[in-house]
Amino acid sequence: MHSLLRCFRSTVALPAFFLAILGVGNVHADWQTHLPEAQVLGEGKLTWLGMHIYSARLWGGEPAQLFAQPFALELTYRREISRERLVKTSLDEIRRLQGRSIPDDRLQRWATEMYQAFDDVSPGEQIIGVHLPGAGTQFYINGQPSHRVADAEFSEAFFAIWLDPKTRSPALRQALLGLER
Repeated sequence: MHSLLRCFRSTVALPAFFLAILGVGNVHADWQTHLPEAQVLGEGKLTWLGMHIYSARLWGGEPAQLFAQPFALELTYRREISRERLVKTSLDEIRRLQGRSIPDDRLQRWATEMYQAFDDVSPGEQIIGVHLPGAGTQFYINGQPSHRVADAEFSEAFFAIWLDPKTRSPALRQALLGLER
């Protein structure tokens, strides 16, 4: 029985070891698998009352076709921010930009999704959201898959926080889209 157990361990462990070396076991851990041809379209930082809150980088292909193709927004935080604050601020901005066009029950569902996707952040930590046209958003925290929101309407409303012309930070939007003067 002992030799049978040893044989089982080596039969299972050896292929797992080689798959790990080849990176096969972690195929979906890297957000860039969603956009292998992506380039940095632009980058900037958000400051509030003179404090640097986060640095942002937008990865994608053609800026004119942004929402029709996958893209990623990478936020690297410079301050501690709670998950609750991240969700509340995101919902407030979605409401501000979308007006009353989104029913309260949908906003509540989106809040639940964001609570699953986000975590408290500390300086140096990242949240990356990948827009998947027609499918939703895949979130990553510090490079690791966090949560997928399978709702295309959520994805567009969420990324509008940074990319809509009515964003609270037009300078950051310009920088992200590579439109700085």
